Amino acid sequence: MAGRKAEIKMHEKMAGWLTEDEEGYHFVYDDQYLLSESPEAVSLTLPLTHIAFSSKVMFPFFDGLIPEGWLLDIAEKNWKLNSRDRMGLLLACCKDCIGAVSVIEIPNIE
Repeated sequence: MAGRKAEIKMHEKMAGWLTEDEEGYHFVYDDQYLLSESPEAVSLTLPLTHIAFSSKVMFPFFDGLIPEGWLLDIAEKNWKLNSRDRMGLLLACCKDCIGAVSVIEIPNIE
């Protein structure tokens, strides 16, 4: 499976990267972001650190950004996405989320 990657922004500043590969999901903060004047964690469950986070399933914080109910139904139909493709839904639906975090797809990583 080819990996998928997203740039994670916090208040429109690049904060880190979320990737999906055959081993699961990985989130890492950008070093420049960590060294910036007042970095904020994207979530209490993803505290500021240089160490990468890894999980077999989508991190609950990012999964919570994905719409639910009728809005999820519309997204699945419009983009022909499976509700179990959490990364696909996150990339399609969360470029312009409500709140401080946005998810920008970075096309084609190997």
